[in-house]
Amino acid sequence: MERDRAHGNWRIAEMRTLTCIVAVGAALLMSHSAVAASTVVKACRSDIKAQCGDEMKSGGAPLKDCMKKHFSDLSGDCQVAIIRAAAVSKACRADAKKLCADAKRGGGGMAACMKSHAADLSDGCKEALAKAGGE
Repeated sequence: MERDRAHGNWRIAEMRTLTCIVAVGAALLMSHSAVAASTVVKACRSDIKAQCGDEMKSGGAPLKDCMKKHFSDLSGDCQVAIIRAAAVSKACRADAKKLCADAKRGGGGMAACMKSHAADLSDGCKEALAKAGGE
């Protein structure tokens, strides 16, 4: 019984972690982390269309909520892309603020800025981008 309870608590914690990852990944689709987000969009476009077609049109919170709800229905490639994008966002957040604070958000401005400062990125950011396939 105690083992089942411990396993249940672990499972709940795992689901909360996945929910947070999905929320971050969904936010990346609409945020300043364009380098990582472009990978998510490529990997998840058909999944998002299939699972969240109506919400895709409005974007924002409705899309984020839909992706959280349907995370287990997304393809493995999409799930991995979301997790990697979340890691890039976390690893590169300080670099983006420091190097690209004035970059235009959306339309590829942030991605262009980050790429132009590739040599100046922190080792952690470079490593996360390499693992995500962004560099």
